[in-house]
Amino acid sequence: MADAQCRRITGNRAFYEMLGVPYGTTASFPAERPELPAGTRVVRDGRELHSDEFPMQAAGLTGRPILDFDHDLVFPDGRTVTLLANTAPLLDEHGAVRGVVGAYMDITQRKRAEEALREADRRKNEFLATLAHELRNPLAPIRTAIELLRRADNDAAVMEQGRSIIERQVGQMVRLIDDLLDISRITGGKLQLRKERVELAAVVRSAIETSRSLIESQAHELTVTLPAEPTHLDADPTRLAQVFSNLLNNAAKYTDRGGHIWLTAERQDGEAIVSVRDTGIGIAAEHLPRLFEMFSQVAPALERSQGGLGIGLSLVRGLIELHGGNVQARSGGPGKGSEFVVHLPVTKEPVPIPREPAEGGVPSRSRAKCRILIVDDNRDAADSLPLMLRLAGNDISTAYDGLEAVQAAATFRPDVVLLDIGMPKMNGYEVARHIRQEPWGKNMVLVAMTGWGQEEDKRRAIEAGFNHHLVKPVKAQALQKVLANLK
Repeated sequence: MADAQCRRITGNRAFYEMLGVPYGTTASFPAERPELPAGTRVVRDGRELHSDEFPMQAAGLTGRPILDFDHDLVFPDGRTVTLLANTAPLLDEHGAVRGVVGAYMDITQRKRAEEALREADRRKNEFLATLAHELRNPLAPIRTAIELLRRADNDAAVMEQGRSIIERQVGQMVRLIDDLLDISRITGGKLQLRKERVELAAVVRSAIETSRSLIESQAHELTVTLPAEPTHLDADPTRLAQVFSNLLNNAAKYTDRGGHIWLTAERQDGEAIVSVRDTGIGIAAEHLPRLFEMFSQVAPALERSQGGLGIGLSLVRGLIELHGGNVQARSGGPGKGSEFVVHLPVTKEPVPIPREPAEGGVPSRSRAKCRILIVDDNRDAADSLPLMLRLAGNDISTAYDGLEAVQAAATFRPDVVLLDIGMPKMNGYEVARHIRQEPWGKNMVLVAMTGWGQEEDKRRAIEAGFNHHLVKPVKAQALQKVLANLK
C-alpha cells in the first residue's frame, strides 16, 4: 500500500469480513475510520495499544517487519476478534518507506482453544496435587494407629482405638477411590444402574446415616423434612443414596462448625424434589455455571482442610442424569450458604418396597473348613489375610507370584484360590487358565481379588475362568459370603 502513514488501509474480502466492515472502504486506525464502530479498541496482553503500535503503522514508522504480532480487536458490542499479523514496509529506490503490506489471520478460535487447554492443564495439576493431599490425609492417623497397636501391650481399649482409627481411614480412602472409578465409568458411558422400585424417604434415611458421623463431628444441626405420603421412584437405591450423601457431606465440609443444614424431600407435579441447604461459605455467582464440571473447585474451598477432589458434584450430576433427573445449585454469594436441588421423576403406582438383606449376615455354613490358596505378590497382603481366615478353621497356603501359584495349586489342591491379577512371572488371568486346563482344577473356586474394578476387568476375569471378582480392599463380609456359598 502506497501510504507510509497507513491512513488508508484496504484488503481482500476476507480481511473486511474479519473486521465486519464494508468491502473496499478504509479500514484504518486512527483515520476518521467512519467504517469501524466508534469505541473499537486494539488490545494486546490486556493493554490497549496506541495507534503507532499497531502492526501496519509500526512497520511504516520503523521501516522494519513486524512478525507474528497477535492482538485483539475489541468492538463496542463486546465481540472480540483475535488477529495474527505479519507486516513489512515497502521501500522506494532510495530506501524510504513508501507503503506497508500485511497479512492478517483470524486466530480467535485457536486462541480460545489454547486458553481452554491451559485452563484444563491448570485444573489437572491442581487436581493431582489435591489427590496427593487427600490420599496422604488418612495415612497419618493410620501410621499413628499402627504405633498405638505396637505399644498397646494387650490393653484392649488402646487396641480397639487403633483398630477403629484404621477402619475409618481405610473406609475414607476406599470411598475416594470408588468416586474416581465411578466418574471414569460415567464419562465412559459404562456405569450401569441397578434400578428397582424404591421409596424416597428410605433412600434419604440411608444417605443421612452415611453422613451422620461427619455432620455430628462438625456439631452441625440437621433438620430433615420428608414427604407425608410414600413417594416411589424407579431408581438404583445405592447410587441415589450416594448422591444425597455427597450433597450432605459437601454441606458439612463447607459450613463452619456449628452450622445448620436442611434436607427437604417432597413430591410436586410428578417429580420428587430433594433440597440440601446450608449456612456455609456460599458460592460466588461466577462459579455457579461451572460448579458441576470435573475437578471444579471453588477457590475458598481449597483453603479448607476437607476441600475434597472436586469430583463429588460432577458425580452427583452424572448419577442424577442417569436417573432421568437434573440438579441445580443456588447461592446468595460468598458467606450466604448454598442450596442444591435435585429433581427426579416419580413412579405413579405405589409398589411394595423390596427388603434388602442384612449386610452383615453370613450363613452358618461359612464356618465350614476350606482349603484356601492365597496368591498375591504383595507379601503383606498375602500374609495378613490368612490370619483372619485361619480363625474360622480354614487350612491356608500362600504363594507370591503366578508361577508359584500354579505349582501350589497342583500340590495343595485347594477348594478356593484367592488370586491377585497383577503379578510377576504369570498374571492372574494366565494362572486361572492354567488351573482350568488341569483335571484337578476344573471344580476349584477361583476368586479374583484385584484393584482393577472396571466392567471390562470383570468380563476378562470371567472369560479367564474365575467364579468371582472382588475389588480391593475386599470387605470381610463379601469374602465370607463367597466362602458361605461353596458347595
